[in-house]
Amino acid sequence: MTFISTSFSVLVLLLSTTGVFPRPGIDFGSRTKRDVHCTGNLQYPNGNNCCLNCPAGTHVTSHCIKTGERGQCQECDYETYTEHPNHLNQCLKCTKCRPDQEVVRHCMPTQDTECQCKAGRFCDPHQACEICKRCSKCEKDEEIERNCTSTTNTECKKIQPSSGSVSANTPVIVIIVISSLVVVAGGVAVFIWKKCRSTDTGRDLPEEIKVEQEEDFPKLNPVNDEESLRKCFEYFEDMEIDQHKRFFRNLGIRDNVIKSKELLPYEDKIHELLNIWVEKEGREASLNDLLKALLDLKQRQTAETVMGKAIQDGHYVECPSESEILY
Repeated sequence: MTFISTSFSVLVLLLSTTGVFPRPGIDFGSRTKRDVHCTGNLQYPNGNNCCLNCPAGTHVTSHCIKTGERGQCQECDYETYTEHPNHLNQCLKCTKCRPDQEVVRHCMPTQDTECQCKAGRFCDPHQACEICKRCSKCEKDEEIERNCTSTTNTECKKIQPSSGSVSANTPVIVIIVISSLVVVAGGVAVFIWKKCRSTDTGRDLPEEIKVEQEEDFPKLNPVNDEESLRKCFEYFEDMEIDQHKRFFRNLGIRDNVIKSKELLPYEDKIHELLNIWVEKEGREASLNDLLKALLDLKQRQTAETVMGKAIQDGHYVECPSESEILY
C-alpha cells in the first residue's frame, strides 16, 4: 500500500513538471466579455475587443476586429441624425415640428430639428407641452408689462389711474388748448363728412339695394386717395370665383377684356381687372363703388369683409353721419 501511494505521488510530480497540470494561480482561460473594460465614452465592448465609437453624424455598419480600432461607419441618411459619438446600428429620426410650431433650426446629420411655437402662441419648457397655448390678451383695465414669447405667456399689470383731471386749479391755458382741440376735431370731422358726400357717385342701383345701403352700409373715405384704393385690391380675392365675371360686368368692364385675363391665376386676374377699372374711371374711382357692385350681386358678406379689412389696415376711415357731426 505504501508502495502504491509513493508511486502515485511520483507520477503527479512528473506530470506537473511537464505542464500537464496547471500550476496554482495561473489563469489559462480566454477573457470573457465581463472581463473587458473599455475607455469611457470613446470605446464600446464588442466580444473581447474595445471598438472606437463612430463619430456624430454616422452610425456603425460593422464592428472592429481589434481593440482600439474603429469598425465601419456610415453617414446618416436624409432626415436622420446622431448628435454624439455612438455605436448605434442606425441613426435617429429627425423630429417633425407640429402644425402649431415653426422650424428654428433644420435637422442636420449631427443635430435634431429645433422647433418653437408660432407667433401668438407659447409653451412653457418647464411643463409638459403637447400643444402650444394661445397667448393671453390683457383686459381693458390692464396694460402689457412683458410681451408673449414662444416660451412665456403675456404678462399684464393693472393700469394705474391718472391723478390729473381738469379741476379749478387747472391752468387756464390747458383749458384753452383742450377747447381748441375740440374745435379743430369738429372741423376735421365736417371736412371728412363733406368729402365722403363728394365720393358718393350716386350710380343707379336696384331700389332695394339702394335703400339698404343708405340705411345701414357706411361710406368710406380714403386715407391716401388712389394709393389706398389699390392697397385694397387683395381683399377682393375673397370674392366667390363664379361671381367675378358678373362683378366686373357691373363695373362696366367688357366681356372680351374679362376673357383676355382668363389664363391668369385667380388672384392676378382680380388685380389686373381692377387696375383696368381704375384706369377707366380715373379720379372718380372709389372703393364705395366696388362695395356697391358687391351689394348689387347680393354679396353683402364679402362687402362687409372688404370694408372691415380696409378700415382695420388703416387704408380707409368710416365717414361720420350727419347726426355725429352735429353732436
